[in-house]
Amino acid sequence: MNARLLLMVLLFAFFSKQEAYSQFGFSHEVGIITGPVVFYSDFGQRNDFETNAGNVGFGVGLIHYLNFAYRADCNCYTRDKYFNDHFKVRNEIDYHKTNLGHFGRWVDPSETGIFANQLRAMKGSTTVLDIGSQIEYFPFSIRDFQSGSATHKIAPFISLGVHWVNYDPEVYSDLGPLNAPVSTPVKYIGAFQQEADDTWSVVASVGIRYKLSPLSDLMLDSRWQYYFTDWVDGLNPSIENNDGARAVPENKANEWIYWLNIGYIYYIE
Repeated sequence: MNARLLLMVLLFAFFSKQEAYSQFGFSHEVGIITGPVVFYSDFGQRNDFETNAGNVGFGVGLIHYLNFAYRADCNCYTRDKYFNDHFKVRNEIDYHKTNLGHFGRWVDPSETGIFANQLRAMKGSTTVLDIGSQIEYFPFSIRDFQSGSATHKIAPFISLGVHWVNYDPEVYSDLGPLNAPVSTPVKYIGAFQQEADDTWSVVASVGIRYKLSPLSDLMLDSRWQYYFTDWVDGLNPSIENNDGARAVPENKANEWIYWLNIGYIYYIE
């Protein structure tokens, strides 16, 4: 909870300095994004449509851009340089929550064994709050797009960045307390946690903007975010044998998400 409060304070301080920052030769854009989040975790089966469709949450974010093509202090364009006309810095704070469960062949109704019953009874959720920055590259001219002319209504982009992440998982079973043989599959015994923690992540996205008016855009953003830990969902069945080999070879990667979001961007003069 303290980490979330700290993030809010930092965000407020950042936006409160916008007017001062404008003197350095750039302008600002602010906006909001929202959309479904597909959470790829230790719940469910890898490369399974039912798993991907079932473990879907919802996210919302506040975003801020540094626009180097336009100066807010003089209401004029900056010097015509390639970086100014093709790059923006995107800062944001995001929140999303996903309810998690096991899907796929191992919990198919035809499976009636103890392992299948334990998997079906196992549930979880994770709440994620993250803050960070990305560098966005626009292959076409930002100036031309910002002019709002009929021939420059669309601006595609790609981005890459790093986010600090605070996550709060919950894992439980309808059969009783976890770690008991009656409720917990063997590979998950001693391999779960309920405490909030933090980590880092790398973010990459491909998107497009559509010019609504001289001071507003719609944005569609397709994002991949990879976490630097395998505990975001509260599970980590990476138990090692005595010889050091993984006892759970299907656990090949840390958690990651795919977030398809739509946003509204407003230009601050």
